[in-house]
Amino acid sequence: MRLNNKTILITGATSGIGFCAAQRAIEEGAFVIFTARDQRKIIKTQQKLGTKSIGFSCDHSSLEAQANLMTEFEKRGYKFDGVFLNAGNVHHEKFGAWTELAFDQVFDTNIKGPFFLLQSLIPYLNQNSSIVLCGSVSIHIALAQSSVYAASKIALRSLARTLSRELISQHIRVNLLSPGPTLTPALDKVASEPNAREKLRLEIQKLVPIQRLADPVEIANGFIYLVSDESRFVIGTELLVDGGVANL
Repeated sequence: MRLNNKTILITGATSGIGFCAAQRAIEEGAFVIFTARDQRKIIKTQQKLGTKSIGFSCDHSSLEAQANLMTEFEKRGYKFDGVFLNAGNVHHEKFGAWTELAFDQVFDTNIKGPFFLLQSLIPYLNQNSSIVLCGSVSIHIALAQSSVYAASKIALRSLARTLSRELISQHIRVNLLSPGPTLTPALDKVASEPNAREKLRLEIQKLVPIQRLADPVEIANGFIYLVSDESRFVIGTELLVDGGVANL
């Protein structure tokens, strides 16, 4: 098993890609610590994942909530071999309709939260650990209504490179996993109005050359590769699992 005896942290893991990543990590022998905002969903997810996991409540747009999470980790003496920063805000909106609040919510969850969580996690990472940031194929294409979302994700692309250089002496790898359109509950959150959501969803599906959305497990398999020792020579780069959206 590729993650045998490893401890893995996954944020935003009660549905979609995060949940599948947790399942696959456990199948590969890992103990998974996961987070989500909704305590009820955490309990249900814990029941599904079993004794090889433990969940914590955390809103990753809040630095105070993340500080409380780190206090819990310190109390329990956790050390991590891998981290998947998957929690994200996928809100899309047409240009001209964005509010400052909506803008801040996207950036607080997608870049500010991950940045400061990583900064706090460094003392809790074992040598030769792997950090995987969740990007998006949106950084490579001009998708309508994705301006703020794509901007937040391309910031993560930059972070994967710069932090790889800064952390290389500590034997910590950082990479970006960028999914293409994926069949997850997050698709229902890309727009504020039901009609707009469905229209955008169809537009997104048309972008995929193989003419289907990804199964979350297909993205999770990319995470398993990046967090495992199989990818020890992969540093500061982006793994696109996008059905050909960016290149075909």
